[in-house]
Amino acid sequence: MSDANQLFGQALVESLVGERGHIRVARALPDIDVELAGKKNAEMPYSIYQLLKHMIYWQQFMLEHLEGRKPQLPGDVMESWSQETGPQSEEAWQAVIKEFLQGIDRAVQIAETAQLDESLAHFPGETKAGLLRNIASHNSYHLGEIVLLRRIYGAWPPPGGGFPA
Repeated sequence: MSDANQLFGQALVESLVGERGHIRVARALPDIDVELAGKKNAEMPYSIYQLLKHMIYWQQFMLEHLEGRKPQLPGDVMESWSQETGPQSEEAWQAVIKEFLQGIDRAVQIAETAQLDESLAHFPGETKAGLLRNIASHNSYHLGEIVLLRRIYGAWPPPGGGFPA
């Protein structure tokens, strides 16, 4: 693996886990309880739960491409949004958080080991680096919405503090 590939891979890892410009992804979620996860605000179209399920949907879609599979595109982008406002239980909510974080771990493993300029078999014109960057930016975008909702609900910062406070 070239030095440039390794350096860019490390930059992608930092973006995936939240070291660039915002709180670490893993610190922004685990203290959210089932009630807060499903809470709706009239000013926002989605709950925290719906946002995280949407993030998982597209993260999984992109990871499948990165792992050489050909996932089916949804017929309509609205299929990537959960109709359920919140999880059924605390255990179900914790499983959703775990699924999301496991996807981040898979993306990190790819960023650390893949030849990043390699094209994707079932995604013409895209590279592994491009799709990893897409995962990081999509997650960052929606994580910002989650942080904003937490602020609105008075549930920010998380234990141990948040950046920015």
